[in-house]
Amino acid sequence: MKIYFLYIALFFVGLFSSCKKEEVEKPKVTYETTSKVKTQAVVDTNQIEVADLPINMEGTNVLIHPIGVISGNGKGIKSSSDSEESFTVSNYGEYQITGYLKNLKFQEIGKDTIYALTDKQILIETATYLKTFADKSKQQLLVYSLADMDTNKDGKLDSNDIKSLYISTISGQKFTKLSADFQELVDWKIIESKNLLYFRTIEDTNKNGEFDAKDSLQYHFVNLLDKDWKVTRYNPI
Repeated sequence: MKIYFLYIALFFVGLFSSCKKEEVEKPKVTYETTSKVKTQAVVDTNQIEVADLPINMEGTNVLIHPIGVISGNGKGIKSSSDSEESFTVSNYGEYQITGYLKNLKFQEIGKDTIYALTDKQILIETATYLKTFADKSKQQLLVYSLADMDTNKDGKLDSNDIKSLYISTISGQKFTKLSADFQELVDWKIIESKNLLYFRTIEDTNKNGEFDAKDSLQYHFVNLLDKDWKVTRYNPI
């Protein structure tokens, strides 16, 4: 009998250990070949696209429609991140839209036409209106942090993929990537007195699939008054 209980105990220990291994966070980059290849996520046909009610940033003439997805499971429609029924896919505060959004759509106030930010697969985590810069320069811009490729090659686009930095006008025009492919966005800030956007990225220089202290930080800035938003690299260290 003692041997029987010992086997049972060993079984549960093994089961617990295997579960813990499955919970280990996957690397953000998976290298299948020596070259870096962009990988598109597989579209989940079980997800239903919905739009939140539109947002109008103060002082602008544009309505922004956040677009996200909820999952259908046969018992009603539920949020993919919540066990309770929900139809909300975004939050708004301090001139910033947050969530896990598949797109943003734009509509000039007084017009019927609604158009998308992009036709590519993306996952927007933040879209920030540069209000103070707009008041000073009369140029209205949005800055985004988002995932734009399945960098860990798990077949889906989510928060476990690399975050990139983008910029556009308030109406979604000139949607432009600022950070380099396969470099994870660390942070960004505006130096308002100089009209400059500074940002840092980290590159997986040792190719272990993780971003850590052994990797290389890259430093960049963009003149927001520059027509083409040219990215300049600098080295403060």
